[in-house]
Amino acid sequence: MKTTGKMMFVLVGLVAATMLTGCTDWKKRYEALDVEFQNVKGLYENCQATLDSSASEKGRLEQDLAASRRQLEDMQKQIATKQVTPAQATGFEGVGEVAVDADAGTITVTISDAILFASGSATLKNAYISELDKAYSVLRSKYAGRKIDIVGHTDTDPISKTKNKWQDNWELSAERALTVVRYLVKKGIPDEDIRAAGCGASRPVAANTTAAGKSKNRRVEIVVYMR
Repeated sequence: MKTTGKMMFVLVGLVAATMLTGCTDWKKRYEALDVEFQNVKGLYENCQATLDSSASEKGRLEQDLAASRRQLEDMQKQIATKQVTPAQATGFEGVGEVAVDADAGTITVTISDAILFASGSATLKNAYISELDKAYSVLRSKYAGRKIDIVGHTDTDPISKTKNKWQDNWELSAERALTVVRYLVKKGIPDEDIRAAGCGASRPVAANTTAAGKSKNRRVEIVVYMR
C-alpha cells in the first residue's frame, strides 16, 4: 500500500508539472501572437494613412493639372484672337521666341545660340546675359515649382574650330544646355526642378541647306512643363 501511495503521488506530480508546463507554453504562444498582431495592426494603420495621404495628394494634383490646363488654354485663346503675343501671354517678353502648346502642356522659349555662345563654344559670351536674367525672373515669379528642361540644339555642320574640345554636336549641345542650367541654378532655380538635354542636330526647325536655316537650328530652348 505504501508503494502504491508513493506511485500515485509521483503520478499526480507528473500530471501537475505537465499541466503547468502546458500553461506556460500557451502563455508564451499567446504573447508571441499578440506581438505579431500588434505589428500587423501597425503596418495596416501605416498603409491606411499612406493611402489616405495618397488620395489627398492625388486630388490636389488633379486640381493643379486642371488649373494648368485652363491657364494654357486661356493663353492659346488670347494668342489665337491676337489679343496678346505668346511672349506677352506667358510673361517671357524680351527673352526669345515663345510657343505655347496646350496639348503637350508646355511653354517653350527659344534663344538663339548667337546670343549666348561664340561659335563652337559652350562658355557664355558674358558673365550676365540679360535674356537669361529675364527668363529667371519670369520662372521664379510665374512658374515656381514647375519642371524645366534646358535643351541644346545645333545645325548639321561638323565642329571645326573646336573639334579638339568636342567629340561631336551632341556633346556641344549638351554642354551648352548644362551651362544654361548652371547659370539659372546659380541665380536661384532649385536644382531639383531643372535638367539639361542635348539634341545635337537631330531636331531641326528649319532646313540645314541655308545659312538662315542653320542659324535657326542653333538654339537653346527653355521648356516649362505646366503639368
